[in-house]
Amino acid sequence: VVQPTPQALPARKSASSILVSPRQKGNPILNSIKSLPWEYSDIPADFVLGQTTCALFLSLKYHRLHPEYIYSRIRQLGQKYLLRLVLVMVDIENHQDPLKELSKTSLINNVTLILTWSANEAGRYLELFKSCENAAPTGIKAQKAATFADNLVEFITVPRSINKTDAVGLVSNFGSVRTSVNARPEDLSHIAGWGDKKVKMWCQSVREPFRV
Repeated sequence: VVQPTPQALPARKSASSILVSPRQKGNPILNSIKSLPWEYSDIPADFVLGQTTCALFLSLKYHRLHPEYIYSRIRQLGQKYLLRLVLVMVDIENHQDPLKELSKTSLINNVTLILTWSANEAGRYLELFKSCENAAPTGIKAQKAATFADNLVEFITVPRSINKTDAVGLVSNFGSVRTSVNARPEDLSHIAGWGDKKVKMWCQSVREPFRV
């Protein structure tokens, strides 16, 4: 009985690696990816940064010569990824008009533009998105105030330039939020650390109509 010859299985791609399309060979961005491993792979995108995240690379200098390129690349992605990035290298002087056009394209085609001005910056973005692949959303969630005092400070510090120390000084001097809101500018100016700019900002914030 002739035994079948075992077939060599293709090596599995490492989940911790950034997958790179062979079309990106020679791109200086690859030399800037240093903190994470990367490997070439047959993928429709230029970079795969997770199961649901990919990136295309576009040089504005190349886009000026071949404006149809990025549109065909976006079409090739289909619906394979939830987060689809276009990493745009800003390497021309007059970049305003091309970026306006690409911004419209990103809205229509559900892609996110990331602008970079150097290969090092672009490589850092790729590393960042890959390293956050399995990060929990709690890292960017705002912490809810647990006590009345915390809620009070959070409310008072809504206007810009007013910090927690200012909030404590405000309530300590006037005793309540109601008195603080109705305080005259000349009375507010007696609080330590409250200059004319801060007093004006507070008065303007508490006297303008609330918007729902």
